[in-house]
Amino acid sequence: MRETTKSNKRVRDILATLREPAAAVLIVFASTTALAQPFYVPSGSMEPTLQIGDALIGSKFPYGYSRYSIPWMPGAPSAAGRLFGELPQRGDVVIFRLTRAPGTTFIKRVVGLPGDRIQMIAGHLWINGRILPVRPAGYDKVEMENGDEVTAARFTETLPNGREHPIFKLHDWSVAGPYDNTDVFVVPPRHLFMMGDNRDDSCDSRFPIEECGVGFVPAGNLVARAEIVVGSYDYLNAHAIWTWLSQFRLSRFLSGIR
Repeated sequence: MRETTKSNKRVRDILATLREPAAAVLIVFASTTALAQPFYVPSGSMEPTLQIGDALIGSKFPYGYSRYSIPWMPGAPSAAGRLFGELPQRGDVVIFRLTRAPGTTFIKRVVGLPGDRIQMIAGHLWINGRILPVRPAGYDKVEMENGDEVTAARFTETLPNGREHPIFKLHDWSVAGPYDNTDVFVVPPRHLFMMGDNRDDSCDSRFPIEECGVGFVPAGNLVARAEIVVGSYDYLNAHAIWTWLSQFRLSRFLSGIR
């Protein structure tokens, strides 16, 4: 009897020792699964808002949950439905799973909600029959995926809800780029229309699914809302070892995403 008591006490002591580390692991797992998750930006389609090499945090709770935002949780809703689901607002920068290839993650800006009529005319975005106002904001460098830099005109675009965000135009307005002129897109129920801020270098909802895989994005494909850039590193220009430290973009650390 005494040996059994000692054994039970030893088990209780071990459990008490493991309780706090186990709780910490569960909290971290819950946080990264249901609350927030880190993401990495590999392309320049969202420049100037996001740059190649940005590391960011996306919050999952604003739009509710589907199997793409909590893939390992038993009973997670299917992609067709969301638990505590809320639609984004126009102007939100969101992380989502690619329509044609759900294993691929994209990040774009929401410009169209269900029922909206979206059209591009001469490079300008029209929503529900009205052209979005843009105003010049100077010029800036755009980093291409091969490491080259080109100069692009920067503009500030205003959405119908009053939210403003920057966009890049690599081509002059008078030079029609791919999908600078489109038919009218009518956003289906529970779908969203996404566009990149780097308008002439973005695979987004203007393109058919067969061409670049985006098209109208189901609300169930949403993963998170991009919130903050926690760090940024210009790995494309980190060539010689003595230049590595200088490629950290310190000015972008802990900057909010709008």
